[in-house]
Amino acid sequence: MHRQKQHASLKETNRPTGAESAPSPEKTSKPEWLKARYSCCPEVDQIRQILRSHKLHTVCEEATCPNIGECFKQGTATFLILGDTCTRNCPFCNVTHGLPVAPDVNEPKNLARAVAAMGLRYVVITSVTRDDLPDGGSGQYAETIAAIRSQDPTIQIEILVPDFRGREVRALKMFSIEPPDVFNHNLETVSRLYPTVRPDANYAASLALLRRYKEMSPSLLTKSGIMLGFGETQEEVYGAMQDLRNNHCYMLTLGQYLRPSSRHLPVARYVPPEEFRSYREVGLRMGFTHVEAGPLVRSSYHAAEQAQLAVN
Repeated sequence: MHRQKQHASLKETNRPTGAESAPSPEKTSKPEWLKARYSCCPEVDQIRQILRSHKLHTVCEEATCPNIGECFKQGTATFLILGDTCTRNCPFCNVTHGLPVAPDVNEPKNLARAVAAMGLRYVVITSVTRDDLPDGGSGQYAETIAAIRSQDPTIQIEILVPDFRGREVRALKMFSIEPPDVFNHNLETVSRLYPTVRPDANYAASLALLRRYKEMSPSLLTKSGIMLGFGETQEEVYGAMQDLRNNHCYMLTLGQYLRPSSRHLPVARYVPPEEFRSYREVGLRMGFTHVEAGPLVRSSYHAAEQAQLAVN
């Protein structure tokens, strides 16, 4: 469920997708293949304690990822920097929307300490969208990368970034100074559905961000993700996949959209596992170096293994 916050005058809950009423109920019940594993275990509690002690957030928790138990059990997490409040309000997303606080200057060092405490060798860093900041938050990403590498330069770092709307040039220059090992920006859905799923974003701009980064850093990996189940057709998914390849994206994740609450976009269709396998096969033929596809796949699911397979 969407997590309610205090200080309602400054923060809002996620909006309904209709004008004044919540979206329609789910059209079908959730199938058996969408049951996640490891919902609770000692490893989950231990990682949560480390995160809280360093005043950190994870997108695993904020976005109610279905794999949180499995990933925490394996000692991995996707860190959420720049706070837990997003300046945008995408109707599929469970991250809180509202007026964010100023970035925590201690966050990069705290995150680096947590990485050491967790014994991680591969780190995924993402953030809420911060349209309120002059650099879109790219400076905080760069400082976080630098803080982690100052402790251990052998740790691999993947960043999952927003689109930096209007601040792309500044952001990309920042990442040329502190480059990650993998640059990830999610396309999220097909072009036709952008006005519904990503009303504050632009399909062409997201593709251009991936292309420009790869042109700037040709030796580094580029990655993107698409959610299925919003009402897209197979032909539209193939088209989006080809658009990503045409814009120099080499790694791809495909997963099922799951409705976080009744106030979010409803699921139009639950895509069966065999269809995900078909998308994976087509993606590899298109030239993606790695495709992770399945109902419970998310952007950072098995991220370290994805990166390793992509370069082998």
